[in-house]
Amino acid sequence: MASLKDLRNRIASVKATQKITKAMQMVAAAKLRRAQSAAEAARPYAERMGVVLANVASGVTASSAPRLLAGTGKDDVHLLVVFTAERGLCGAFNSSITRLARDRANTLLAQGKTVKILCVGKKGYDLLRRQFAKHIIEVVELRSVRTLAFEHGDMVARKITALFDAGEFDVATIFFARFRSVIQQIPTAQQIIPAEIPAAAAGGASVSYEYEPEESDILEALLPRNIAVQVFRALLENAASEQGARMSAMDSATRNAGEMIRKQTMQYNRTRQAMITKELIEIISGAEAL
Repeated sequence: MASLKDLRNRIASVKATQKITKAMQMVAAAKLRRAQSAAEAARPYAERMGVVLANVASGVTASSAPRLLAGTGKDDVHLLVVFTAERGLCGAFNSSITRLARDRANTLLAQGKTVKILCVGKKGYDLLRRQFAKHIIEVVELRSVRTLAFEHGDMVARKITALFDAGEFDVATIFFARFRSVIQQIPTAQQIIPAEIPAAAAGGASVSYEYEPEESDILEALLPRNIAVQVFRALLENAASEQGARMSAMDSATRNAGEMIRKQTMQYNRTRQAMITKELIEIISGAEAL
């Protein structure tokens, strides 16, 4: 049985931990408001970009379409761009994204495809390197970034397009968590090269446009921009999802710490009462012996 001193030390330790988890929960809640607003503001632009691409792409033929739209004509080499957090303590946020990427990588490898992985975020690299160390070609860390800006998404997009121009892969897919609520973040896979034209957007264009310059020239400028927009949106969705997951995880940790304190305090009181009862019995027994 633990002594009273050990129990007091345990209770004090759990209380200190509870203060930390409560503080982290409050910090995550404050960051979540800003991150959620940024993610929700980026969605209409990213979605409308798909509609514009569909309208412009409807006027080009397969032979004149840019490579970012038409692809290389093969799907032998796949690039998986995995977006995760730089830090932990956010529940299953990182593991759910890497699980989706891991399942896709295993499926592709089973089909005889070549898989390359670009990790954006340290935690994704930590979780994937155990099984796919030889497939990881680069790790992009944004630990020093306090506020995400379009330039960060554009930087990652430039790396992807540079690899594509060098013939390093045929198909690129990004993996991130789409923010829905504090308690729900949806792991999402989205192909960005070749560009996927939304079916609704492609079929819903009822107005005929004439473009100047030619559609192919417009797509040459628009497709790299679309990749940067989609990557930036993934970063913003991930940032909001991370703070939501951390807020939820720290709330659970705070509640669990409170329950542990309650149980430890009850055990401390019972142990203390047993020791007092034992001492009283010894005193009474000694007095009767006299």
